[in-house]
Amino acid sequence: MELTRLIVKGGVISPGELREVVNIASEEGLDSISFGSRQDIIFPKGFKSLDKTTLGKHHFVYPDQKSGNNIVSSYVSTDIFRNTNWLTGNRFLYILEEFKEQPKLKVNITDPKQQLVPLFTGHLNFIASEHEDYWYLYIRLPKWEKMEVYPVLLYSWDLAKIYYEIEKIAGEDSVDIETLFALVSEALDTNNRTIDKPLNVPFYPFPYYEGMNRMGIDQYWLGLYWRNNLYDLDFLKEMCDLCFECKIGKICITPWKSFIIKGIPKDRKLEWEKFLGKRGINVRHSLLELNWHLPVAMEWALNLKTFLVRTLDQFDISTYGLNFGISEYNRDGHYFTSIVIEKNELPVALESIKIRDTYNVLFAKNFDPNTREYIVHSQDIDKLELPTILIELSRKYFEELGNTTSETTEKQQKKEKPQLDIYQCQECLTLYNSEYGDETQGIPKGLLFENLPETYCCSLCEAPKSNFRILETVEN
Repeated sequence: MELTRLIVKGGVISPGELREVVNIASEEGLDSISFGSRQDIIFPKGFKSLDKTTLGKHHFVYPDQKSGNNIVSSYVSTDIFRNTNWLTGNRFLYILEEFKEQPKLKVNITDPKQQLVPLFTGHLNFIASEHEDYWYLYIRLPKWEKMEVYPVLLYSWDLAKIYYEIEKIAGEDSVDIETLFALVSEALDTNNRTIDKPLNVPFYPFPYYEGMNRMGIDQYWLGLYWRNNLYDLDFLKEMCDLCFECKIGKICITPWKSFIIKGIPKDRKLEWEKFLGKRGINVRHSLLELNWHLPVAMEWALNLKTFLVRTLDQFDISTYGLNFGISEYNRDGHYFTSIVIEKNELPVALESIKIRDTYNVLFAKNFDPNTREYIVHSQDIDKLELPTILIELSRKYFEELGNTTSETTEKQQKKEKPQLDIYQCQECLTLYNSEYGDETQGIPKGLLFENLPETYCCSLCEAPKSNFRILETVEN
């Protein structure tokens, strides 16, 4: 499949830039564009006919070009999901701005406390540490068999120059992590810091990232997902105009073929809802439908997902916190979903014969993709067997959920917190945990759910207090 990609550095684009891209696509006779897994924009056909002098600063990568990898960042998740305290959206933007030349290697710049953007899918993976403005670096160059940890923490304003130095060295056959570190240290004067403890990546269930959701006290964020990953150009034009009117400066692309708009003013929320309603846009897909990663423009993958979602829906199966990937056979095994359905290659000798495709099913250790360790559950199975296997794995996930917490930690929690409770919104599955309260609504830590005012509503979807159901009560 020949596809043309538009590089969107860090997955961050302004409404003005997106409007220009939409106009270019319209002039080429397209009626939609798609999003890629590295937060780029995908076009369903090549742009060979374009006069490249009219493209301005837009960086297109054509099907016959091997160079040009996008930088993935978790800027999209700042201010709306869990985050490392010091890592703000502005810091992301400053760091991204330091990458002046288009990287030839895949670069990820991420916060380990969020779940929306994968941490380890790049050749170079910069991951925020607990120390302000310092980052871990996990490297797996194209010829390396395994990922290695760079032996020091790196300073925010050194990330770009360290990347470009590594890019120069990466083509050498004999380079290993020790040699790489020595060569970079010799070439650059950098403000490194000793690694005092290993990276800790906490496991949280995968977040719900669609719909109109509260952001702080007087703003909202909107997540939009279309199941076919074909975003209508006329819709995007009107949306960009609405962003201008609301003084929204950034649109964020996710790795899940969707995008997020942050900072919608509270007094413009109704206007946005009317805009979506007039267009017939559904912004409440179920988690069962939403949390899938598919290859772009692969009709067989979309058809398989549709079959699986419809079948699982008939069994009323909960997949909250899980995500799924569909892929052609991947010899390197580089995935970033909890459960992977892998389509086997058809033997060359059988290509002329019509036989049914077979699949392998893998799941991440502890169902956490950030472990980078996948376990094969089933091999060479028929499509009709897949729903039963996914149901089995979903049940296994819920049976094991929370079992990795150490006994000592559990005892300490019970001793330090004599009474806690956790309630869940039945509309969007948001949790209210009395251990943390609800900072967005001025609810202090330690306040039990029963003591919340009757006017309390869900911080995500604004469902009333009566819509919550108890999940857990802990007493000393």
